[in-house]
Amino acid sequence: MATVHYGRLHGQLGFAQTVAIKRLHPEYARDPEFLTMFLDEARLAARVQHPNVIRTLDVVADEGELFLVMEYVPAVSLSQLLRASQTSGERPPPGVSAAIAADVLRGLHAAHEATDEKGGPLDIVHRDVSPQNVLVGSDGAARVLDFGIAKATGRAAAVTREGKVKGKFAYMAPEQITNVCVTRQSDIFAASIVLWEALTGRRLFEAESESALLARVLSARIDPPSTVVPQLAPELDAIVLRGLARDLAVRYTSARDMARDLELSVRLASASEVGEWVERLAGDELAQRAARVAEIENASRSERALIDGILLGALPAPREDKSSEPQPAAFATPPKASAGRTRFRRNMLALLAVVFVGTAATAAAVFGGRAAPLHAAELKPLSPRAQPIGSSEIGTRVAGTAPLPTAPTPTAPAVAPPAQAALPKRGRSQEPTAPQTRGSVERAFQCDPPYYVDSNGHLIYKPECFP
Repeated sequence: MATVHYGRLHGQLGFAQTVAIKRLHPEYARDPEFLTMFLDEARLAARVQHPNVIRTLDVVADEGELFLVMEYVPAVSLSQLLRASQTSGERPPPGVSAAIAADVLRGLHAAHEATDEKGGPLDIVHRDVSPQNVLVGSDGAARVLDFGIAKATGRAAAVTREGKVKGKFAYMAPEQITNVCVTRQSDIFAASIVLWEALTGRRLFEAESESALLARVLSARIDPPSTVVPQLAPELDAIVLRGLARDLAVRYTSARDMARDLELSVRLASASEVGEWVERLAGDELAQRAARVAEIENASRSERALIDGILLGALPAPREDKSSEPQPAAFATPPKASAGRTRFRRNMLALLAVVFVGTAATAAAVFGGRAAPLHAAELKPLSPRAQPIGSSEIGTRVAGTAPLPTAPTPTAPAVAPPAQAALPKRGRSQEPTAPQTRGSVERAFQCDPPYYVDSNGHLIYKPECFP
């Protein structure tokens, strides 16, 4: 129902992170059922916070499309690893298979115990646990992903129509096929199938047709893994068969309980051992992905460094025309995105100038006595294309080397107020200036400084300070 892309998540002040972006196919985006499923995946996955679950970071809607932003993990699916293992003739070590299954069970338990904002249980059931939805990374950790067809309280009717079965038939629990009930025990059954196949290197339920496959899931005999791999421990057989019990009274009621039994009965492989196994089977692909991620990150590093340099005052403002700068074809910036970045840089330059002036004025008041008020003519708006004012020049102006005269003189040239300042309206005739009183002294004090900075970072002049 979606395609997964590489992406870069850009934050403020140059922060950036490589992410995975799931993009819903256009034909599904027009289907209300799939649209609901896609959004529910984000809502439910965001409530599950666990190291063995892929985290959902954001949902973005743009021009009729939906994008699910998830954390990027250098990992490959368990299904891919099992295929590579069959090709190489190297069956996964039992400790590695058990360690992966234990991670999956821990992640599922976190989903089963997830709550809503008020602390009420969500009763999440993944309903699609399979090797395709398990990622195993070079760090040796296994993570569950794709809660797109999960069932939770209050939304079953919106996603599952009556009589409609969802999931992969070969990994369904019997009660899921018959629509009797779907609980967390259904996920345990599916996870036990995954463990059985990882231990043996074979498929547990196979058939030539879907109807025959469903019949096997419902009634076929399930042999212990040791019938295929005799060296497996009897304790491991007992754990797997209990997880595959069709009788709900016999099957594990908690994924955490099954994971605990695996930890106590079998020597689980360490994270480094699992990581080495992944590297051995999928090292080339992981290296290609790492190179691709490095290429993407390097493409944005120069721009991020440019923004950082501007914010720190070490670099001049960038020119708007960048047509002469070479850009890799694979990362050509669309015109819309380029314009957005240009506006961002202009805004940051203007904000930087305001913050710098305010900081310098405060420092002058603290360390050098009361600073002289800034003259209105010196508070010129920063042009988007203007080069930033040097720190020495700003310091000279703020320090008061050009102080404002205490009273206007007939020979002083008229100072034009800034364009942004909204001056008070006057009548046709101007009255003579009244002698200074206590009120005028208070007004003069309030005009030091003759401006203020609003909540958006804009410099606003006080009209009463410019008679």
